Amino acid sequence: MSAPQNLKNHTRWDPIFHFFALLILLINIPITGWWYGRHFYQHTHSGAWLLLVSVALFIVALKTRNYAVKNQDRIIALEERIRLASLVTPSELIELSSLTTSQLIALRFASNPEVPELARRAVREKLDRKQIKESISSWRADNERV
Repeated sequence: MSAPQNLKNHTRWDPIFHFFALLILLINIPITGWWYGRHFYQHTHSGAWLLLVSVALFIVALKTRNYAVKNQDRIIALEERIRLASLVTPSELIELSSLTTSQLIALRFASNPEVPELARRAVREKLDRKQIKESISSWRADNERV
């Protein structure tokens, strides 16, 4: 059984994506460049095309990951707004409506009893994501995000 999630170990990695696919696509760029340099005169146009495709594939992988993370961020922000609505009064909810998506994402780790006060602090003191996470005393794990 793994250790309970906390500030130090909450980052999630997808080994197949981060350490295999992305690594292979990144390594492919200089290898293709090296191959193109060695075979420039025989493959002037096709070599340039291969190099361009190598860079494009790496960018597509990064952008695809970025789109998925952005979507997760929007869903988490919505979940946290709903959670806050159930934990604070309507007048407090108006004050907390200025929370940024980044602040809401950090608040997902705060337990229900501490999230209202931490949210108020985040608004008043303009705490960033890292400061919010560091302020959490009762960590609420998020094992769904990758």
